[in-house]
Amino acid sequence: QVQLVESGGGLVQAGGSLRLSCTASGRTFSSYAMGWFRQAPGKEREFVASISRSGTTTVYADSVKGRFISSRDNSKNTVYLQMNSLKPEDTAVYTCAAVFQPRGVVPGSRRYSEYDYWGQGTQVTVSS
Repeated sequence: QVQLVESGGGLVQAGGSLRLSCTASGRTFSSYAMGWFRQAPGKEREFVASISRSGTTTVYADSVKGRFISSRDNSKNTVYLQMNSLKPEDTAVYTCAAVFQPRGVVPGSRRYSEYDYWGQGTQVTVSS
């Protein structure tokens, strides 16, 4: 079983930056592609970013492309989401997820339902 714990959320002004971390338990972290999702009040959960097992391949939603960067450090069992130029519409609960991926260069899916494990989420609030 993989347990995921997010951290780094908080309150930031528009234009500012935050870095989210997601730390996983277990010894097989490198076998999992990772994804980031977010859900704002009254809205459906949406895909944000994903990253392959090695960290060499990343995928971003159009809404965050050029502003957010996902990376990982397998030695620390941690995936990161660097969020720059934050906008009020980025306000949401951000959740990381892990999916077993036999192909090392394939990033996590855009579909939340295809993941095997999920974190509890961390709140990000961007004020104007």
